[in-house]
Amino acid sequence: MNDLTTAPPSVTIGIDLGDRYCRLCVLDQSGDILEEGRIPTTETALRRRFQGSESVRIVLEVGTHSPWVSRLLTDLGHEVIIANPRKLRLIYENDSKNDQVDAEYLARIGRLDPRLLAPVQHRRLDTQADLSLIRSRDMLVRTRAKLVNHVRGSVKSVGGRIPKCSTRAFAGKAASSLPEEMQQPLSQMLDLIEIITGQIKEFDVQIARLADEKYPETELLRQVAGVGPITALTYLLTIEDPYRFKRSREVGSYLGLRPRQGDSGDIQPQLRVTKAGDGMTRRLLVQSAHYILGPFGPDCDLKRWGLTLAERGGKNAKRRAVVAVARKLSVLLHHLWITGEVYEPLFNAQREVSQAA
Repeated sequence: MNDLTTAPPSVTIGIDLGDRYCRLCVLDQSGDILEEGRIPTTETALRRRFQGSESVRIVLEVGTHSPWVSRLLTDLGHEVIIANPRKLRLIYENDSKNDQVDAEYLARIGRLDPRLLAPVQHRRLDTQADLSLIRSRDMLVRTRAKLVNHVRGSVKSVGGRIPKCSTRAFAGKAASSLPEEMQQPLSQMLDLIEIITGQIKEFDVQIARLADEKYPETELLRQVAGVGPITALTYLLTIEDPYRFKRSREVGSYLGLRPRQGDSGDIQPQLRVTKAGDGMTRRLLVQSAHYILGPFGPDCDLKRWGLTLAERGGKNAKRRAVVAVARKLSVLLHHLWITGEVYEPLFNAQREVSQAA
């Protein structure tokens, strides 16, 4: 992305992307409207409109079409700014909202100061394609979980109960526990769960192969117990360029693991995390944090710190500790990625012992 300046460009164009058509508003340096209209949301139409013209500033909002549209317009030589939807309350709370008005608001904010849009940077095409493999697996996992919950709930509604078991083994365990009156309506659900489980296993193999062959740096991240190939690869593809952050601590905020702030005077309320950034990556880091703090997680600095935090008591102390460990884990993974260091699980503990000696 080009460096952002506060000086108004000669021409600023706001584009509200729709599934079939996109609305555009063209402003001159003084803020007067030069052109309003719509064009089809196709590569041919966008090339016809913007190819060969002078370089202008174009403001888009994050959406389904913004990745490929931003890449296309950038290749055509234009300065493209992708607005963070979290910073566009001015548009969403407008009582005269429509696509043309949205395009004008995007152009006007982008003309004055693009930093107000908190611009985001889309991933490269190859990164996006690799990440779609993980997202497809994630969709199957969540679908399977809903089906499992449906079967369990249906059996409970007639007084039955399916024994506890892992999700992978659920189809086989549940088949022998279905009440007679539920055999016919639920047997097809179990068959579907079994098929989805097989598909998930295939995705696991593909993801592990992709991590080993194309992204060997994931080995640095997998040194941490609880971080497997899926979490490591998802983290790497989400960040994409580790040098985009000046400090590793910034990664926690980028992934939405930083608590919100609503300070006013002497009042400093404890708020939930922002949940900005990629939800799947954040969810995987939280799962890793659960493992680290759980009974099977090996002893390490992260675990000791998290357990100490959980023991402080207070409402939701354990839940807060899990999120805090996930945030520290995101920082640790970035540090290992940048430095290439060998991970020492008890580095801080050993240092404290040596200092006390």
